Amino acid sequence: MARRARGFRILTVLCLLLFPVACTSTAKPVNGTTKIRLVEVTHSIFYAPQYVAMSQGFFKEEGLDIDLTNGNGGDKTMTTLVSNQSDIVLVGAEAGIYVTARTSSQPVVAFAQLTQTDGSFLVSREPIPSFSWSMLKGKTLLGQRRGGMPEMVSEYVQRKNGIEPHRDVEIVQNVAYQNLAPAFASGTGDFVQLFEPFASKLEQEGKGYIVASFGKDSGHVPYTCYLAKKSLLKQNPDLIKRFTRAVYKGQKWVESHSAAEIADVIQEHFPDTDRSILVRVIERYKSQGSYAVDPVIGEEEYQHLLEIMDQAGELPKRVPYEQLIDTEISREAMKEVGAKK
Repeated sequence: MARRARGFRILTVLCLLLFPVACTSTAKPVNGTTKIRLVEVTHSIFYAPQYVAMSQGFFKEEGLDIDLTNGNGGDKTMTTLVSNQSDIVLVGAEAGIYVTARTSSQPVVAFAQLTQTDGSFLVSREPIPSFSWSMLKGKTLLGQRRGGMPEMVSEYVQRKNGIEPHRDVEIVQNVAYQNLAPAFASGTGDFVQLFEPFASKLEQEGKGYIVASFGKDSGHVPYTCYLAKKSLLKQNPDLIKRFTRAVYKGQKWVESHSAAEIADVIQEHFPDTDRSILVRVIERYKSQGSYAVDPVIGEEEYQHLLEIMDQAGELPKRVPYEQLIDTEISREAMKEVGAKK
């Protein structure tokens, strides 16, 4: 049923691709500033460099006004792009692979990277000072949805450590993303795979303990990237370059500042999150290298992503790196930012 449901979602996207509305961007200059409709797959501290770029005025320096909205999931986010409801989307690279593998009527391009590891953590009921992944055997894990990158990474890490997913460990996948932490806190499962700040909040409440990092144990991948229609890159490469310059400035700022300083800057984007949680989460992501230090999407990391998807049985086609990834703009943006020092 899960695979069938995902198929329906893919068909929805395909319908939009085959019967598109106007395919040109609506990003137009107003009073010297160009508005960019940016849709993010979810609103997360995981995307700190983007919020730094917004709060520090890096997008404004490039003459851009960012209209940011939450896409609430990869399928919905990609739908906004192919239906011309957005100009740029921040989403997992696998979403671009799914679309590219099934149609070429409106090609999409991943032109910049924001995060380079998975952002989820394994949480247990009790502290485990000397955790090993073999401890999952015979246990119940509250997991993520099938076909999504977090679940594929989880299964990759399990196999890497001699565990056969769904056979050696029971993976519960019928709990909605927003209900995973409450379900675990109420007694469901022995372990749970959570993103921040949910993992740290459980720790703060004494209801769970982070024992391992899926991002640290799965390696570098182009986990979250900026995608646009190829037509936009051709029509207005300068617009994409200015956007990428702003993102790179945000990445450099995050790399050179402390978790506390970053928390102070992005607090306005997370008004309901305690500063102490913000600092803890940012420090955790910084320490494991989750934030990409530059926007270039590397081929080795891309091939690793394909491997993870293939092992999970979710790779529809081996989309060539050159077909989906564009690094020319990101490399030019980096040089121009460096030249302005």
